[in-house]
Amino acid sequence: MVHCGTVKIWYGLPNGPENSQHLLDWYTFTHVTHGILLYAIVALIARRASTNLRFLVALCAEASWEILENTSMVIERYRAGTVALHYYGDSVINSIGDLLAAVLGYGLAGALPVWLTVTFVLGLEGMLAYAIRDNLALNVLMLIRPIEAVKKWQSGLEP
Repeated sequence: MVHCGTVKIWYGLPNGPENSQHLLDWYTFTHVTHGILLYAIVALIARRASTNLRFLVALCAEASWEILENTSMVIERYRAGTVALHYYGDSVINSIGDLLAAVLGYGLAGALPVWLTVTFVLGLEGMLAYAIRDNLALNVLMLIRPIEAVKKWQSGLEP
């Protein structure tokens, strides 16, 4: 873990040494999408559950991901398969920001019509691909099955 000695609201260098160490960063947007996806998944598998129980299940799922994401196994996988060579895991404050982002996404999914929610997610993914050459879909792909051409593109070296 990087010890930077400060707490910032926003850290905007996706591959910088303090990424995932402050409250919000570019990857916070992927957690908004997590919340939207968790809303849909929990709604499908627990239709009869109360609204509060569905929210609690989604929140626990996101918190579980935050814990798993910060294990040595996943951190090393990120560093080996992606351009996140300097990723050392999330700080506690960053994990809190990620959880809050997922809560925001969950709330948006519950409030917006499905077509608008899907459009919003596609817009987020497109914005992130353009801004930082990464997004949730690419992040999952590169975590599960790294592709060298994608890694080159993400690092700024065209394939």
